[in-house]
Amino acid sequence: MIRHINKGTCSSAVDFEVENGIVTNCRFIGGCDGNTKGVAKLVIGRPVDEIIHLLDGVDCRGRGTSCPDQLAQALKEYQQQH
Repeated sequence: MIRHINKGTCSSAVDFEVENGIVTNCRFIGGCDGNTKGVAKLVIGRPVDEIIHLLDGVDCRGRGTSCPDQLAQALKEYQQQH
């Protein structure tokens, strides 16, 4: 499991796993419980590139980021390292 520490969001972190370019597990720590659980379920089974394309730049309340955007940022970092 990889943990990304979120910046600028109510959730403090997002944990995820990737196998063969597909997200196989995702869980947000904190944040809006229903929304983060929903996002986590929706990304499981999807390719990393697709998730980044869908979630990169999603804004929450003018913060310039959001929980979904932080997941996209985490996956970008993952791609750079692997």
